[in-house]
Amino acid sequence: MERGLCYHKSMLRLENIKVFENMSDEEILKKALKKYRIRPSDVVNSCIAKKSIDARDKKNVHYLYAFDVEVTDEEKYPSIRKSLPQPELFINKRRISRYRPVIVGAGPAGLFCALTLIEYGYKPIIIERGSNVEARRKYVEEYRQTGILNPACNVQFGEGGAGTFSDGKLTTGINSPHISKVLKTFHEFGAPEEVTYLAHPHIGTDNLQKILVNIRKHIEDQGGTYLFDTRLANISREGDLLKLDLGETVMETDCVVLAIGHSARDTFEMLYRNRIAMKRKDFSVGVRIEHLQEDINRAQYGEYTRLKLPAAEYKLSYHDQETGRACYSFCMCPGGEVIASSSDPDGIVTNGMSNFARDGRNANAALLVNVTADDLAGDSPLEGIYFQKELERRAWQLGGQNGHAPVQRYEDFKENRPSTELGKVIPSYKPGYRLSNLNEILPDYVSATLKKGISYFGGKIRGFDDPDAVLTGLETRTSSPVTIIRDERMQASIPGIYPCGEGAGYAGGITSAAVDGIKVAISIIESE
Repeated sequence: MERGLCYHKSMLRLENIKVFENMSDEEILKKALKKYRIRPSDVVNSCIAKKSIDARDKKNVHYLYAFDVEVTDEEKYPSIRKSLPQPELFINKRRISRYRPVIVGAGPAGLFCALTLIEYGYKPIIIERGSNVEARRKYVEEYRQTGILNPACNVQFGEGGAGTFSDGKLTTGINSPHISKVLKTFHEFGAPEEVTYLAHPHIGTDNLQKILVNIRKHIEDQGGTYLFDTRLANISREGDLLKLDLGETVMETDCVVLAIGHSARDTFEMLYRNRIAMKRKDFSVGVRIEHLQEDINRAQYGEYTRLKLPAAEYKLSYHDQETGRACYSFCMCPGGEVIASSSDPDGIVTNGMSNFARDGRNANAALLVNVTADDLAGDSPLEGIYFQKELERRAWQLGGQNGHAPVQRYEDFKENRPSTELGKVIPSYKPGYRLSNLNEILPDYVSATLKKGISYFGGKIRGFDDPDAVLTGLETRTSSPVTIIRDERMQASIPGIYPCGEGAGYAGGITSAAVDGIKVAISIIESE
């Protein structure tokens, strides 16, 4: 009997395998075969199809497994339902062009667009304003240690996009047949096998950086080209071709993918000047909240369990019936840290980051409140960007104008008074922090909704509203406040330009951005 990955086979699905104590995968598979009365000698291949934690009963926390097994004769087991084979990507026609497609941005949308194009024989050129991940890691660490920011290469800009320095979550709210391909691809390039079957898979920033190098090597080996430290200064259409101004050089092509990410503000300004149609999009702003990870573990798993469990997660939401505002958690990082994520030298932006082990002292998550188009002044489609930038500037000033972030104990935030000391939770943000009053810089509706939300969440997770929980400001870049409009062919108002991924307004996270990259690549390949 072999163990392996199962993607394109019809197999038997063995579900609802409950595990209450530490067991090896092989032992759990034997338990599943026994439950379904399958003879081990009949099994020729097997794989874990799903693994999750059921912690609803704190006195009876357990794992739930599902296995897919291939047997010599399925007719011997007619009562066991079959799993659905994962669909193959198949395109029945090819775009013919003497020009190489150009992808602007080396985040998940751009990279998965490139990988898909390469499958069909194209040799894409990837333009990335930041550096490769090896150099980028040094710039990010320098900012965290000294507060000296490289505006061209940082947590927002560089190989892998903004998700490189994150928890590497692969969960998504979308439903797409391409999701399995994304997970499989990450595994093939170095992610642990468990990302293909965990209910809440994550890669970890330490693994992501290695995976990006492997993806780059593959793309280059197949004839693709990376142009790092190269910014798209202008784009224009002349006849049937698009002309790309890259500063020192000009490039011509008939196909450009704009996978620019949500922080390429100067690029959005350039596109707006060039009359590429775009519109405002709802987005959210808020803070990072930190608790002791051991407190979150206890609240989520209870006091007693025989199982070895990972650092606990949570996902929370609150709707204010009075105002219509929502407060929700986003990008929860168990055992992680709050990371400095600005791309402007006079702004403070936070994000969450975890290594694969998730073994840090604190748990952190973004707590966000929705911002709508009606909240914004002016009539430009870029008003959301201006709104974000102003909040980030206020946070910079409140933090001391030296790269330090403003932080506050939850009790003090609730009472609208500056914090003067910390309790049991020590902020993880580097290069440093300043005790402050975040109410001074947040819009009143954001502060009010955050306070109601945290109080409500305290009734869902014991201790979430702990007076010593730490809030770090500000979280402003969770999604793009702009949508670059595209038609049914996935092209912008200027033909040949394909808006793609999170920055263009069509995704929200690593997996959904990667899926959008695949979809755009398919549209390019199938274009006449």
